[in-house]
Amino acid sequence: MQEHILVERDGPLQIIRLNRPDKKNAITRAMYATMSAALAAGDADPAVRAHVFLGVPGAFSAGNDLADFMAMAVGGEGGEEVWGFLAAIAGAAKPMISGVDGIAVGIGTTLNLHCDLTFATPRTMFHTPFTDLGLVPEAGSSLLVPAILGRQQAFAMLALGEPFSAERAREAGLIYAVVGEEELEAEVLKAARLVASKPPEALKIARDLMLGDRAELLARIRTEAEHFRDRLRSDEARAALMAFMSRKKA
Repeated sequence: MQEHILVERDGPLQIIRLNRPDKKNAITRAMYATMSAALAAGDADPAVRAHVFLGVPGAFSAGNDLADFMAMAVGGEGGEEVWGFLAAIAGAAKPMISGVDGIAVGIGTTLNLHCDLTFATPRTMFHTPFTDLGLVPEAGSSLLVPAILGRQQAFAMLALGEPFSAERAREAGLIYAVVGEEELEAEVLKAARLVASKPPEALKIARDLMLGDRAELLARIRTEAEHFRDRLRSDEARAALMAFMSRKKA
């Protein structure tokens, strides 16, 4: 719902704030659609120079909403909003800066792979338990994480589901900086304003050169999505999701 994603303008910045604290910012399909629309609107607006992603204290995002997950697993329905958002962050025309505090699970981790600068607090844990749920990596993470970490560390993160602390993520090059909880938002906005102050055409060219041809990334996102959909319908994933939901209710 719209109130679960707050979209604000702060001068040249567009701030996209995940705001579903009672569910630890688990992302619904409606939330994905709102964020996609915000990115498109910001990219189309010359007054916007950078996008900023923020969560709530203690929770950037717990990942996908489980009710949506189960609807897709049992009925094979929906998901277009998810894949649309992944394409939007992979193809964003303007810089993206994120601030992560606390829980960062699944898309709560992989979203940041597409950001140009990510700040996190010491209590943040980046966790991608895809295989534990009978699923596969998403958001192009199967391409991006090995490129950053190397194959074995990437296997630890994406296949073993090993959580990475903020400091480990910083040392590995997954994020830019670790800052205190009280300083997080101020540091993120300070960096975003610095980015926004740069000559926009030169910055765009520099960013595009560093990102390279995004066709390969978008193709990987599509391939992952195909596997993800298939896995959601598998007996293995359904059993894992049911077991996970049972543990949460216990």
